[in-house]
Amino acid sequence: MTGRRRSLLVALAGALAALLPALALSGFTVDDALITARYAHHLARGLGYRFNAAGPVTDGVTPLGWAFALAPFAAGGPLAALAAAKAIGVAAWTLAAGALALAVDRASGRPARFAALALVPASAPLAAWSAAGMETGVVAALGALAVALPALGWALAGAACAGAAAALRPELLPFALVVALAAQAAPRASGAGGAGGAGGAGAAPPAPAARPAWARALAALALAGLPFVAVAAARLAIFGRAAPLAALAKAPDAALGARYALACFLLTGPVALIAPVAWRALPAWPRGLLAAVAVHFLAVAAAGGDWMPLSRLVVPALPAVVLAAAHVASAAGARATALRIALALAGQLFVMIRVGPTAARVGGDRLRVVEELRGALAGAEVVAALDVGWLGAATGATLVDLAGVTDPAIAALPGGHTTKRIPGALLDARGVDALVLLLAEGHALASPWTASRFARGVEQHLARLPGAGEAFAPAAVSGVPHLRYVVLRRRAGGEAAGVAPR
Repeated sequence: MTGRRRSLLVALAGALAALLPALALSGFTVDDALITARYAHHLARGLGYRFNAAGPVTDGVTPLGWAFALAPFAAGGPLAALAAAKAIGVAAWTLAAGALALAVDRASGRPARFAALALVPASAPLAAWSAAGMETGVVAALGALAVALPALGWALAGAACAGAAAALRPELLPFALVVALAAQAAPRASGAGGAGGAGGAGAAPPAPAARPAWARALAALALAGLPFVAVAAARLAIFGRAAPLAALAKAPDAALGARYALACFLLTGPVALIAPVAWRALPAWPRGLLAAVAVHFLAVAAAGGDWMPLSRLVVPALPAVVLAAAHVASAAGARATALRIALALAGQLFVMIRVGPTAARVGGDRLRVVEELRGALAGAEVVAALDVGWLGAATGATLVDLAGVTDPAIAALPGGHTTKRIPGALLDARGVDALVLLLAEGHALASPWTASRFARGVEQHLARLPGAGEAFAPAAVSGVPHLRYVVLRRRAGGEAAGVAPR
């Protein structure tokens, strides 16, 4: 078999390992994906970078620039933008997984290296988030290229991909810097792959004239770090703060972050790498990959973790886990490799079997809620809610984001993004004529509605405000299990909760 044909088959195997589970979980999404989609829709309409058509320009999308990438597909509305985002994410991850498979092939000449590729199709986080409609699929692809390209002889191109990933997701900066430095130790070509594994179409590019090691390291660090700096500077100039608005809306919680990082470590595959392997037996490049993965988990813990399911924040580092596992398998015995991969797959398969089917239904359930409550929201001019993504697809009304993710004034209020202490006067000041609150799972709407048990602290707080029951009345309740949203419309002449009669 020629080297070119062999490389093509290896890349195709890697791409299929990513694509098939992504298609199986393509129904997964999260509410925040539709927030970005609404920004993109307003850009497509020529209204500017706004969450509300008549509202101010706000920094409601953490990956600055992602909404602009979706805008060409968003003229038909937020749902059209979401569909485009899902397709882009799956395509990007599929192609990058092909490059990752080639890098695994280059890890050594031992067949055991390919066992690491089993981590790709078994990963529900990689599959689901590539199709979620968030930027995560593209960032995972950049993370894969950041570690695959150096293994194929393109160290600086890998550093540039790492930098682009950190520009989109700020918590990836430490990972990007470590990967960029470690890549300087990656071999420019490997004799892996049996007959022709390093030749043909998969061969590394000709080596350029040698440069000092310090110059190569400096160039790599610049490529990995400057995109992050550029985005922070742009945010500072446009919005008055270098950090994303989400960082203000959701203050980091060290304890929550540590629990989140530990759970991700156990369930997404890195646990496979802790089985005894002599550190000195590994070359510098895979040691650097292990260090980058460890640094990223620490960064995620410091960032306070995440409220979204399926280990979203660690997904971009999982391709590095796969490549590191291939190198570890190349340095260990067959029994140790089998045990290590089985250990990693245990956590991944648990998530895939336990959570995968539910995740695949999320998108359809959200669309059902949109259709069920669209009529109850008709005529509303200002709607306040905690989950404003799906509402942006259900109504063109102005939305008051009670989490503060798109609203700087609410983001600055005390509390986390689900526990903001919203003053009752805010509802009056914003002219809110509809509230949308989520009932706690397993609970029905009570009479009076203010006695109901709601899912999050913000919603429970609003229901308990003085005068809430007199100001708002239930208009509809969605029938989707786990998504029992209540639409409350302002009564004729009703005052906002917590505000003295005028």
